[in-house]
Order: sequence, then C-alpha cells, then structure tokens
Amino acid sequence: MSWQSYVDQQLVGTGNCAKAAIIGHDGNTWATSAGFKISPQEGAALAAGFNNPQAIQGSGVMIGGTKYMTLRADNRSVYIKKGATGAACVKTNQSILIGWYDENIQPGQCSSTVERLADYLIDNGY
Repeated sequence: MSWQSYVDQQLVGTGNCAKAAIIGHDGNTWATSAGFKISPQEGAALAAGFNNPQAIQGSGVMIGGTKYMTLRADNRSVYIKKGATGAACVKTNQSILIGWYDENIQPGQCSSTVERLADYLIDNGY
C-alpha cells in the first residue's frame, strides 16, 4: 500500500480524521490529504518535539500555518489543540502520522485511529 493510500483510506477514509498527512522524520511530506499543507520547517519542528517533548510543551506546534497548544508530548505521541480543532501526531520507525480533526469529530476518535495505524506500521517495520 502506498503512503497516500494510508492517508486516504486508513486515516481520512475512516471519517475519524478530517485531514491527514504522513511525514518523514526529517519533516518532509510523504503523503497528505487535499488542502492539508505542512511546511518542511513545521514538520521538522514537530519531529524534533518527539526527541525533546519539553520544548514543545510550552511553545506549542505549528501545523499548516496555525499554532496549536500542546496537550501531550512524549517520544511516541504529540496531541495538539486549538479551539475545537486539533491533531494526533504519532511517530513510527520511519514516519510521523498526523491526523487532524475538526469540530465534527471527537478528538478521541481521531487519536485512536492514528494510534492504531501507527501500531500496525511499527509492527510491520515501518
């Protein structure tokens, strides 16, 4: 399955993520849903947050030009929020999955979907 298929079918296609992306540990985008832009700088800053969670706890995270408050950050997962929107970001061996939710999606549904896909990819060496 291509990285784009994971975004389209396993993240956005579930209805539990309004938008999604898969980026590399270097911050470069591998696949993204239509209209969801993450700059290489934003991706790199997010990736760095997995190695130093304290750095993004206070400063927040920029995704798509919007600054989000960090709710949770550790070496596997970063959860961010702004108003009724937010994202679950989960690091795998080779990538970072980003599932974004809007006011019509429960944050827990989004995070569970992203975490499950991350588990699958990790179990399969990705």
